[in-house]
Amino acid sequence: MNENNTTYDLDTSAWLTLIEDEAGADVVQDLLESVNSGNVEILVSFMSFMEVFYITFQEREIEEAETRLRMMASLPITRVESTVSLSIAAGKLKAKHRMSVADAWIAALAQERSAILVHKDPEFERIEDELKVFKLPYKE
Repeated sequence: MNENNTTYDLDTSAWLTLIEDEAGADVVQDLLESVNSGNVEILVSFMSFMEVFYITFQEREIEEAETRLRMMASLPITRVESTVSLSIAAGKLKAKHRMSVADAWIAALAQERSAILVHKDPEFERIEDELKVFKLPYKE
């Protein structure tokens, strides 16, 4: 991956890959460590925080979900909240493609900021011609 003045958008699947130490966790870790060089920016949609929380809460317990959110917030990332322009972009993606609301928001962020979407979610395959992506290894 080219890391010279590059912006990445970490999908929820990338976060869970890192947290669960799945195949591709090293790539996500390397990207996070690259932020300190000043040439890499990591964006994270507010939706990824919600998804990591609810998935962890469903599969484990609330304390673990809260711990994971604190860990995410402590890393060198830029959390991006809802804006009017992102709402419109996400709405267009959702209307045009069959995808979840969360994925529409996350993809809209990558589009708006010309970021590379880092993911392991097959749902993004249908919009690969509309944004730059880096696929982590899918689960088998």
